[in-house]
Amino acid sequence: MKQKQFLEIGKITNVHGLHGEVKVYPWCDDAAFLCSFDTLYTDKNGKNAVNVLNARIQGNVVLMQLEGCTDRNQAEKLRGTVLYMDREEVELEEGCYFIQDLIGLKVIDADTGKIWGTIRDVMQTGANDVYSIWNEEDKKEYLAPAIPEVVLETSLENGTMTIRPLKGLFDDAD
Repeated sequence: MKQKQFLEIGKITNVHGLHGEVKVYPWCDDAAFLCSFDTLYTDKNGKNAVNVLNARIQGNVVLMQLEGCTDRNQAEKLRGTVLYMDREEVELEEGCYFIQDLIGLKVIDADTGKIWGTIRDVMQTGANDVYSIWNEEDKKEYLAPAIPEVVLETSLENGTMTIRPLKGLFDDAD
């Protein structure tokens, strides 16, 4: 399964102050992760690189000073811009994945071989993520917690996730 090199990481939602800072709403697990980048991109192909001069967390947003953006008028023009990161600049811990890579994985039952469907969303609940699995044939959604007792294997190369549903987790689960 081909992975996208440039992934959405946040969106510029507003300006801050008079000196060109922008407010970025992070689309990642942790705003500090967004602050860790020296370079971000304003297109999904990585053609428009922008250097991050300064980034700090304020509440649930990141205040960011981007190179070349020195006043409020320049910052206003960036409002609504989606920012992308280069996946090659990040090394994930083993067993951690980008949400974008999980979307579309085929979910297979470890014991029966049944195909439950494909992952169409990952909900972040705080305690653990929850996978929304859509079964096109049954027109049914299944919710599976992203915990080791349920998720046995994730293979991005094969485009599959192997699970063992807990008793009572799915209506048809044994």
